[in-house]
Parts: sequence; structure tokens; C-alpha cells
Amino acid sequence: MKVLVTGANGFIGRNLTTWLERLSDVQLLPFDRAHSSADLVELAATADLVYHLAGVNRPPSVEEFRTGNVDLTVALCEALQRTGRPIPVVFASSIQAELDNPYGLSKREAEAVLADYAGRAGAAVAIFRLSNVFGKWCRPNYNSVVATFCYNIARGLPITISDPSREVRLVHVDDVVRAFLEVLSEVEVQKLEVRSQQSAISDRKLQATGHRVPIAVERSPFTVHRSPTTDHWSPITDHQIVSYYEARPIYTVTLGRLAELIRSFRESRQSLLAPDFNDPFVYKLYGTYLSYLPEDDFAYDLVQRTDPRGALAEFIKSPGFGQIFVSRTQPGITRGNHFHHVKAEKFLVLEGEAVIRFRPISGQKSEVRGQGSEIIEYRVSGRDFRVVDIPPGYTHSITNVGDTELVTLFWASEVFDPQRPDTWYEEV
Repeated sequence: MKVLVTGANGFIGRNLTTWLERLSDVQLLPFDRAHSSADLVELAATADLVYHLAGVNRPPSVEEFRTGNVDLTVALCEALQRTGRPIPVVFASSIQAELDNPYGLSKREAEAVLADYAGRAGAAVAIFRLSNVFGKWCRPNYNSVVATFCYNIARGLPITISDPSREVRLVHVDDVVRAFLEVLSEVEVQKLEVRSQQSAISDRKLQATGHRVPIAVERSPFTVHRSPTTDHWSPITDHQIVSYYEARPIYTVTLGRLAELIRSFRESRQSLLAPDFNDPFVYKLYGTYLSYLPEDDFAYDLVQRTDPRGALAEFIKSPGFGQIFVSRTQPGITRGNHFHHVKAEKFLVLEGEAVIRFRPISGQKSEVRGQGSEIIEYRVSGRDFRVVDIPPGYTHSITNVGDTELVTLFWASEVFDPQRPDTWYEEV
């Protein structure tokens, strides 16, 4: 299938084409600012499907909203109609098409141009009214508050928030791309199929996959009704030819909360506190923030605590996960000789040779071994990647029995609290 993408070098275009380039059954036909109107006609002549992403949203003059959004769409539709084939079009519109500002009006008029093309050519048109899209490769200090906040905060630059309580509706670019690709999978013999809520086959597929929830709406082609579901996309209208969609899930967040989260990502290099990745928005926002780091600032040092035994450094921690730290231990040195009442640990030797020893504390009876006087030993090596669990109630130690430095990765089930350390000295 030959797929034409206008605006291929833009924010959404770059993310979409990166996926399309890796599909073996797709031949990508990119179109961007470097191409001419003649190139558009030539590319359209062979296309089987079009993703129309090109447009402007912050031009130097108001007049450019028409040339960038409406006139280009007219030129595309004329080029497609000349082919004599009903070539489906997926159009990246905006929720601002519901508003009467210059940008929204130009997007709404472009939608009308595509609806007219659909009627004349008998071609299916899928219009996505997108919320504010965020993710990697979006231009900062231009039209995306997420990109601007990430870029500036990553560099220690100030940000401006006029109203911290103002809410914004955000959708991640990868969810947009997934929605676009699901539409691609619906194209059969130059026809864009939209699943019907009344179809028993569709209902069975819906129950099996949990994707794509058609919703009952008014039939006006320019009236948008949103569904509360969190699927990748959902039809907003179900017309014979023109259908409206929105990419999902959509996240609503205040500007103050957005800035607070992104600042916490920057501070995590010092606090070592991992974000709450149970929240899908935080998970996506954190990855977005990292994509705006300066390329000479990808690495950072951990604080090392050194003594004659070697060195130890905390790596990352989270109240819901515990913490990870790493140590270097000199030959012949023993660490540990303590126990925990509640805290559990895991030891993983990465380099060197070690013996890990256990004993139930203070001669207490082991449920497995009886009276706890015997010492249990595990020999471990960096060659084996073998994890040793450290249960509560056992005093334990780790000794470097090799000739080289011992490197060990530790995990503890709780973040260390110096006020309540749950670490009690007792020789193994």
C-alpha cells in the first residue's frame, strides 16, 4: 500500500512516518514544505491512502491560516480527485475547530473541503479532532505548553504560568499514531471501514479486544460528541463517507500540576525518587521530558559513600517499590551483619566472588531448620546472575572471597528512613 503523508517532517508526521517506515507492506510517500504543488499532484496520483497532517497553527499573519490550512487542503483534494479513484483521507484536525478563532475556523473550513471531496469522489474521510498533542520531537516555545515546560525546565530556564489552575486536555503523540495506524488497518480496497455498533461481528470483536467503541451521536458532520472511554480512538460520528474521531486516552491536567510534575523529574536526579509510573500520564510525560534533555546532559553522577571497605551509592527509589543501590567491596571485606524485622532485600553480585551467610537471629527457631544455630551459606559469582533473597528475621552478611573488587546490586523493599531504619546489628 502506498501511503501519502503531508507534513511528514512535522511533529506528528515524524512520529507517524517512523512507524510507517517499518511496515513491510507500506510504501511511504512523504510530502513536506520542501515539496512543490507539482510534487503533491505526482504523489497523489499513486497513493492508496493519505494522512493529511500538514498545516499551520501559529503563523506570522492571520492570512496564513487560510493558505496553510484551507488552500493546501483544496490543492490536495483536487489532486486526489484527478486520479479518478476514491482515495481515503485521514485528516489531523483540532478540537479548536469547535471555536471561532482564526485557527479553529481554518480547520473547520478544511474539514468542509474534505467533506466535499468525499461526496464528489465517493472517498472515505476520517477526521480526527485532536486535543493538545504532546511527546517527543514537538517544537518548544512555539505551540505546545508541554514541550516548552520540558525544554525550559530541563535547562534550568524560567517558565511562565498565567493561571496555574487552568486545565489543558492532552493526548500523547504515540496514542495518536496508534489511532492513525488502526484506521490504516481498516482500509480495504480503497475503502475506510468504520465498525458499526449494531454489528454482531463487531460486538464480538469489541468484547475480545476492548478497542474502538462506536457511540450514538447526532448526524451533523460538524458536531462533536465525546465518549468517556479510554480506548485509542472512538468514532464521533458514523456517516456513510465522512466520520469524526478523537484519539485516546485524553488526560486533563492543570498547568500548575503539569509544571510541578516536570520539575519533579528534574529534581529526581538529586532525590533519586522515581515518578509514579502507575499513572499512565506520568509515565508518558516523563519519557517526553527526557527527550528534551540537552545531549550533553544525559548522564549524571550518584553520590558515593566511601570507607575502607569500598563504596556504596543509592541509584533509584520509590515509596511503592523500595530502592536500589550498588556497592563496591574490597577483597576480604564483609558487609552486613545485621537483620531486619520487616524489610526484605535481594542481592545480585555483578562482578567478583562472594559468600552470603544467614542465621536466624538470637538463636530463634527456624520454621524450616529447627533451632537456629547453624549458619547457612550461598556462594555467588558475577558470572551467574543469581539473585539471593534476604528474609526478615535472619541476620546476614556478604563477604568478598575473591581476588578482585566485588560489585553488588541491592534491592530493598522500602526506602531507607534514618528515623526508622529497621536495621539491627547482629553478627552472623
